[in-house]
Amino acid sequence: MIYNSGCSLELLRKASNNPHAVFREGQESAIQHLVESTQRLLVIQKTGWGKSFVYFIATKLLREAGKGPVILISPLLALMRNQIEAATRMGVKAFSINSDNEDEWPTIIETIDKDELDILLISPERLSNTDFKEKVLTKYSAYFSMMVIDEAHCISDWGHDFRPDYRLIERILKYLPSNIRLLATTATANQRVMDDLSSILGPNITVQAGDLNRSSLTLQTIKLPTHAEKLAWLIENIPKLQGSGIIYTLTIRDAQLVTQWLVKHDIHAEVYNSKIEGSKESLENSLINNQLKVLVATVALGMGFDKPDLAFVIHYQMPGSIVAYYQQVGRAGRAIDCAYGILLAGNEDDEISNWFIDSAFPTSIEINNVLLALEKAPSGLTVPKMLTQINMSSSRIDKTLKALSLEHPPLVAKIDTRWCRTPIPYHDSVLQRAERLTTLRRGELEQMHEYVKLPFGNHMHFLIKALDGDTQSIQPPTLPPLPINVDPESINVANSFLHRTGVTIKVRHKWPDLIGMPKYNLKGRISDLYKAQEGLALCLWGDAGWAKLVKKGRYEDFSFDDVLVHECVKMYKTWNLDSSPTWVTCVPSLNNPTLVPNFAQRLAKELNLPFVPMLIKTEHRGQQKSMANLTQQALNIDGSLAIRDGSVNLNNSYK
Repeated sequence: MIYNSGCSLELLRKASNNPHAVFREGQESAIQHLVESTQRLLVIQKTGWGKSFVYFIATKLLREAGKGPVILISPLLALMRNQIEAATRMGVKAFSINSDNEDEWPTIIETIDKDELDILLISPERLSNTDFKEKVLTKYSAYFSMMVIDEAHCISDWGHDFRPDYRLIERILKYLPSNIRLLATTATANQRVMDDLSSILGPNITVQAGDLNRSSLTLQTIKLPTHAEKLAWLIENIPKLQGSGIIYTLTIRDAQLVTQWLVKHDIHAEVYNSKIEGSKESLENSLINNQLKVLVATVALGMGFDKPDLAFVIHYQMPGSIVAYYQQVGRAGRAIDCAYGILLAGNEDDEISNWFIDSAFPTSIEINNVLLALEKAPSGLTVPKMLTQINMSSSRIDKTLKALSLEHPPLVAKIDTRWCRTPIPYHDSVLQRAERLTTLRRGELEQMHEYVKLPFGNHMHFLIKALDGDTQSIQPPTLPPLPINVDPESINVANSFLHRTGVTIKVRHKWPDLIGMPKYNLKGRISDLYKAQEGLALCLWGDAGWAKLVKKGRYEDFSFDDVLVHECVKMYKTWNLDSSPTWVTCVPSLNNPTLVPNFAQRLAKELNLPFVPMLIKTEHRGQQKSMANLTQQALNIDGSLAIRDGSVNLNNSYK
């Protein structure tokens, strides 16, 4: 097949909506390779280079030459709207098959039958879906002219953003016809990942790697130990920055915290994470159209988001690896001369990163628990049923099942909604992989510590060297460093904000699924007679405000500070209740018999209400915090509490 350069350039200009657009270095050669050769190609280029133009233009040229459609595997389907719009502008008919549009599957499959589809987009999770494999992958595998694997570093165990379902691609590639083209793209692959990808994708794969340097970015690290100092720095500096940007946080809770703080100080900000209600697309568009000053986001705003004129990326905490940091900070300054990439390093960063590292893979205990439960159930178990038998959270059970099902051969398999144990003898490759990658990630975290310590002007060189890139073209930063000190008064204001009170306790509408609380004969929906009203808590465990003092009282002083009593009283007095309580009680514990009653008595005294020890703990149970899911928490309480016999005396004897 002969490559047409003029046609390719015309498609680029249509896709980019720019009549004067020209190819970036390496783009056209990649397209030409895909059109003229069936040899597999791995393209490693920095974010914003235009990898999607390569596979969409190649798709159009292949289709015009009478070749079959293209299948694109990407973890970014929800974030590929801009790319799909670009494909549509050049006349590429792109459709997606995903879990949100199952009612559209028959129509999309019909377009394949009629040869009216140019490119089919799927997530890697589709590859493990039996229905999809039978109706699409197996049936049409010889019909496709090219397979594109976007964000290919997710295939590699060594990749910072490893996706378990990507492991299925390696098996599928072995059965693809030899004449099917293959393109793999990524922006974040060091030499170790490149070697791994070359091994997985084929020993004779052509590798095209570009310059990783981002000359428009001015990078800086600022050490601010506490949340209060970081929040103060944000309100002092963000209003001075040109344009709009992103603040990345490691947790959903901190994304919400930072957003509330910025809004409180008249900075137009919105929060973005995996659990937000409403349209993520509208938030992305608000940032793209400069209707927001800041979008405060977790990694949910990750690969695939493209705003060429993004003016700054601020990291509220230190990411866990250089590769992850490079990808996120690289969203800034793609099509403008100058942009900031600022990392605010604090005392809590390591604690969060270590939690992510420790929880990334199933433990040996979790694997044994799941396998044992399945071995005792020949007909299999649903996840809700497993929750009644195993003291693990739903997410940990899902993670363990995923890891075991993706082993080769698999140790478990899903049949409809039930998981079953396969006859394959147990092998510990899951644990071996987890141990190897945990060691790797600890090393990556140490590398981030080195990055944080660097003086201004040395950061880009460190990043590119760590990514095994060429450092010769690196230039000094184009922007001046931002202030590293914070006004003490701003810190005081931030501390007051962090110590605000009143976390809502939501109303529960039903008892735990399946078995409820059998000893109390409770199951199903909670009747209005027993349904609690919405409550308030002083703080959440581990938050940046009162939680440290709560933890100190629980584990060091074995008594809660009077300050916590006073703050609870203050919270109560601002609580707009329909009717006021007339007495105070507490949930007793046989493990710590005085801690909570002592606090409740002091609170009752401050409120001038009687303290009534209404409940009795009838037997020892495990600590409630050790119960990993709602079902286990309910069963741990079930039958362990009783109401004190006799009438309740509300006279001063209980005050």
